[in-house]
Amino acid sequence: MTLKSLDYFASLVRQDDSIPLFETALSIGQDVYPHLDFTAHQLEIDTIGSQLLKRIPADASHIQKLRMLNHLFFQEMGFAGNINNFYDADNSYVHRVMATRRGIPISLAVIFMELGQQIGLDMKGISFPGHFLMKLAVQSGEIVLDPINGNSLSREELEERIEPFLQQQGELGEMPLAGYLRAAHPREIVERMLRNLKAIFIDAQRWQRVLDVQQRLIVLLPDDINERRDRGLTHANLADPQAALEDLEAYLALRPDAADAAALQEKTIGLRAALRRH
Repeated sequence: MTLKSLDYFASLVRQDDSIPLFETALSIGQDVYPHLDFTAHQLEIDTIGSQLLKRIPADASHIQKLRMLNHLFFQEMGFAGNINNFYDADNSYVHRVMATRRGIPISLAVIFMELGQQIGLDMKGISFPGHFLMKLAVQSGEIVLDPINGNSLSREELEERIEPFLQQQGELGEMPLAGYLRAAHPREIVERMLRNLKAIFIDAQRWQRVLDVQQRLIVLLPDDINERRDRGLTHANLADPQAALEDLEAYLALRPDAADAAALQEKTIGLRAALRRH
């Protein structure tokens, strides 16, 4: 990652009330695709949106517009889940999803919601456990959609999807379903995209890629000291004891009683020893 691309990302996420979701999600791809052409991809999505807008009757209802967007996105353009290669990092890079028409729920949703905005639909993301969703407010209530295929989900289907998560968390019956269906803020959506990538790269032990994602998470969530800790551990895996110590000591100063404090204190001893050897 270049400092310039991180600065650009920081400028996009600075103000809570004006984070441009599509552009910010697109910018994540700069870590792996440094020559990513923002103008070309913005023009592409704008062109699709304007062509769709020309098809829509002036008196079309929100539901009619949604049906037309659904048909264009899933039937004509062929967007779908990348079922055969779900954990490919490219599924999280919006420009690659636009090129291949394959992605994961959250990246498909970012593109779908951007097109929705362009035709006057105020689509919202839902950070639902295990599977990102979208929703649209209409006169009769809210339509909840699966970004993998555009299907609308009934209350019963949503309850069925949440039940395994609640059982795993030991929270069965503690929070009503509506609590899991609230609109996700753009910052939360970007966070979830980055955490997906972080998990993929940690699993593959691609530590430089993990570090690139960590840098963005720290910019996005400056008050989350856990991200400083994780960046410290990543620096340690990259054999950079000085940078690792700075982050881990910052974490321990704020969280001296954390469950992992003793293990991290032990790690800092090893890092100081490594520094002395250099």
